[in-house]
Amino acid sequence: MASGFFALLDDIASLMDDVGAMSKIAGKKTAGILGDDLAVNAEKASGFIASREIPVLWAISKGSLLNKVIILPIAFLLSAFLPWAVIVILVLGGLYLAYEGAEKIYEFFVPHEHSVIAAQAPKMTKEEILTLEKEKIKSAIVTDFILSIEIVIIALGTVVNEPISTQIFVVSIIALLATVGVYGIVALIVRMDDFGVYLIRLNERDNSISDFFGKMLVGALPWVIKSLSVIGTIALILVAGGIFVHNLDFLHDWLHGIPSILGEFLTGLVVGFICLFAVMLFKGIWKKIAR
Repeated sequence: MASGFFALLDDIASLMDDVGAMSKIAGKKTAGILGDDLAVNAEKASGFIASREIPVLWAISKGSLLNKVIILPIAFLLSAFLPWAVIVILVLGGLYLAYEGAEKIYEFFVPHEHSVIAAQAPKMTKEEILTLEKEKIKSAIVTDFILSIEIVIIALGTVVNEPISTQIFVVSIIALLATVGVYGIVALIVRMDDFGVYLIRLNERDNSISDFFGKMLVGALPWVIKSLSVIGTIALILVAGGIFVHNLDFLHDWLHGIPSILGEFLTGLVVGFICLFAVMLFKGIWKKIAR
């Protein structure tokens, strides 16, 4: 009986070694998409009043964890029984990401109605601000869901030939790190100005080291947020383009002679504007029918 117990411990130790090694490989392969995830979600989680930043971020984080709980078992089942469905889901998610990226670019040049409303936020009632906040949270969770699918599928691809126990451990670890790591860094970014104010108030001396770094953090935050907005939009298009190029063979063949990052960006951009045009056309027709 004792020998059986120690044999069990040996099997567990061996499994943990395999999980650790495969997690490192999966982590390297998902590093790029995690960087895109950070940029996109930092941009999504910004733009709220200071007192609401952490509650909003917490709401998005809980939504992200729920996304992983939904995606993981479905991914394992599809990988085992319907592997072709994984590609279909990835491409559909890519269409949404490309559309959202193209919409942001279009919105920059032709502001939408909700952008005008957001710009007038100081004149809005508390109920209107909370409604707008809920819409942004919902949008962030939907985007996180699609990015989470990509992260899970990439991680799963690195351990597809491993035993199911190793697959479950490795992919679950990557999924958990994606949520905790990404939203932990986002929390630090959105609270950067508060930490700067704390440093400024740390002592009463003028031009102290704490004052210097505090003012630098406060002054840098608007630039960081603007930069993340741009980086997040580019990330959406790149992730979408990467989904198309890596899962649709004919696109991979067409773009064979172009640098991969440029090919992915152009693909995501073109598909995104096609989706945007289709959605705008559908909305226009629907309005005419409704009238």
